[in-house]
Amino acid sequence: MDGAGLEPMANVFIDGQAGTTGLQIRERLAARGDVTLIEIPESSRKDPEVRRRYLNEADVVILCLPDDAAREAMRLVSSNHVRVLDASTAHRVADGWVYGLPELDGHQRGKIREAARVSNPGCYPTGFVLLTRPLVDAGIVSRDAHLSCHAVSGYSGGGRRLIERYEARAAEHPESVWHVRPYALDLDHKHLPEMSRYSGIERTPVFSPMVGHFAQGMLTMVPLHTDTLEEGATAETVHACLDARYRDEPCVSVFPLGAEDALDAGFLDPLAANGTNRIDLFVYGHDVRVMLVARLDNLGKGASGAAVQNLNIMTGAAELSGLAL
Repeated sequence: MDGAGLEPMANVFIDGQAGTTGLQIRERLAARGDVTLIEIPESSRKDPEVRRRYLNEADVVILCLPDDAAREAMRLVSSNHVRVLDASTAHRVADGWVYGLPELDGHQRGKIREAARVSNPGCYPTGFVLLTRPLVDAGIVSRDAHLSCHAVSGYSGGGRRLIERYEARAAEHPESVWHVRPYALDLDHKHLPEMSRYSGIERTPVFSPMVGHFAQGMLTMVPLHTDTLEEGATAETVHACLDARYRDEPCVSVFPLGAEDALDAGFLDPLAANGTNRIDLFVYGHDVRVMLVARLDNLGKGASGAAVQNLNIMTGAAELSGLAL
């Protein structure tokens, strides 16, 4: 199928709607007049044949499942008319799937609009890719560059189990909460393949993610030495490139170079985009060193909000319907 032209009222089945991402997608869609949410009755929720039927009767299926479960769900989809939007990591670099980041380049919206299979981006890669892809396309950052990425996310990014662990820790040991903890120290985070592919770089970046003791919010940071950039490039060059690329993108806000007004006594708030589908981009630095920063809600533009944005594009609805900026 070519994926074009759904009926104005789209029937949407969220497989895994009880999870963190699924619940937030449902919340954003529940009041919509152009979407009908179809849900398995509670009495049949564990019946595999009922689930199979729902997977094949919807116009769009949104998978909010662990990776292996998402792959299993795809094996159950046999109808040619069903379009799938996968919020897991399972298909982000898979053949036959379109990467659901509309702002990636000038062609991505069209690809999403026509696609039968769309993979929702990861929260960390969303920031990394939107910061670096324009610079790679412009030749300011070379494709064989050695890049690093440091990031901190709210604990909701780890799903229900991690949320429960952090909330229990705060309740049981309020005097000793887990403030910021790095992880993925084997340097093999599951988001690395999409970070490399969609940024356009040929080398896998060094990625050091951390979890902070706050529920939602995220900062993704990419440090650059100007002597590794295109000759003569400075912080001003980098900022001008990002500003030009995203000037007409409603969900991407490029702050002024240096953005002192965004700082609180020198600190950048990771929670300031929460509750929105906006991603804020910052460029700090000078002629020698540059710091790129992306700020987003890891459950908004980093997950559920991005899924709704993609669904809107797929179904021909207004792209920002159900979303806040």
